[in-house]
Amino acid sequence: MRSWGITDAGVVRHENQDSYDVRTVASFTSAIVCDGMGGVAGGRLASSIAVERFQNEIEQVLQESMSLQQIGQAADYAVSLANDAIRKRAAEEAAYQHMGTTLVCALARDKQVVIINVGDSRAYHISRDGIRQISRDHSLVEVLVERGDLTPEEAKHHPQRNLITRALGPDASVQTDSFYVEWKQGDFLLLCSDGLVNTVSDQEILFEVIHNGEPDTCLARLVALSRQRGAPDNVTAVLLMNI
Repeated sequence: MRSWGITDAGVVRHENQDSYDVRTVASFTSAIVCDGMGGVAGGRLASSIAVERFQNEIEQVLQESMSLQQIGQAADYAVSLANDAIRKRAAEEAAYQHMGTTLVCALARDKQVVIINVGDSRAYHISRDGIRQISRDHSLVEVLVERGDLTPEEAKHHPQRNLITRALGPDASVQTDSFYVEWKQGDFLLLCSDGLVNTVSDQEILFEVIHNGEPDTCLARLVALSRQRGAPDNVTAVLLMNI
């Protein structure tokens, strides 16, 4: 498996509140992207705590013999520990009391991937057959789309599109969504913060990953495209390739 990662503050923000990490654990690749919130210092701290606590727990518990369901349970527990760590740190200092973060992670091996998400950072499965969003946004506009009050296109430009309905930090317990994905040699997985998908379309992502050059440089091309369009938010992405 090959992996790449990139993060950029964007054009408008002076601080980068996103965090990401990729590690090899047994026969797995464990990748995670978090998008912090709650003030510059708080958002950056929350996302970094979530990444570190999640990855450290996964390194301790992940085993090659685990079933997909066991992997999913391990990831859920790691997310809960990350949530606890954020809340503990927030309780120690008033400036951090409202901090939180989104989270999307992938635990990938040869033919199978477990995806966990909280919030509106996304996971995509990309191949020569096309691009498919795996994760489900936990956001106000997603609720409105599901109810039929907004079209997906209207949701992209809605003034409240950044309001999320789930995150790590605000509540004592955190509810995740889990997805089990089959992938094959030559396929890609993309994890990204909403700063990318709010400025670059799914079809443009597909084009850059599959058709417009080597995968080594596609994340840099996507960030450059986002910055050309004003990049009002931090932009972070991790790309995994099944080889």
